Amino acid sequence: MSEEGAKGKRADARRNEKTLLDAAAAVFVTSGVEAPVRAIAAEAGVGMGTIYRHFPTRADLVIAVYRHQVDACAGAGPELLESADSPYEALRRWIDLFVDFLVTKHGLAAVLQSDNAGFEALHTYFLDTLLPVCAQLLGAAAKAGEIRSDLEAIEVMRGVGNLCIGADSDPRYNARKMVGVLIAGLKP
Repeated sequence: MSEEGAKGKRADARRNEKTLLDAAAAVFVTSGVEAPVRAIAAEAGVGMGTIYRHFPTRADLVIAVYRHQVDACAGAGPELLESADSPYEALRRWIDLFVDFLVTKHGLAAVLQSDNAGFEALHTYFLDTLLPVCAQLLGAAAKAGEIRSDLEAIEVMRGVGNLCIGADSDPRYNARKMVGVLIAGLKP
């Protein structure tokens, strides 16, 4: 849905859609993007018709969840800089949110494989939205002398993303632990 369309909705309709997207994201984390719509409806406390009214196809739902979570992750960055004890702590907590987001995006490519242009548009949205937030957090932590100053946001995000690959298919691998090692290694 376009930003203009979202702004034009009534407040209760935006809240209902947010509830559906939060429920779908929670189900996707535990069951993957192919989870039954009835599971999402149950999590949201609505009927299946409500979900189909908002999101006619599974791809529409998956894309909406993806964008919703990108926006939430992006919005968390400035909030964490305001509330955390230090810029490094804000960065560390934001990276935790980013890892959580990566879990929900698992399986997205399979759902969208027939729509390469749609997938490319989402990837562009992801980068355009999250890279500046990561750069802001890295910059604040570097300025405070808490991390090295020669790191680019794309390097850190790609490193975290690569460490998350395969975490869902091998119970012996702890991606969060490895991301913790990466984040600790940012210190000067």
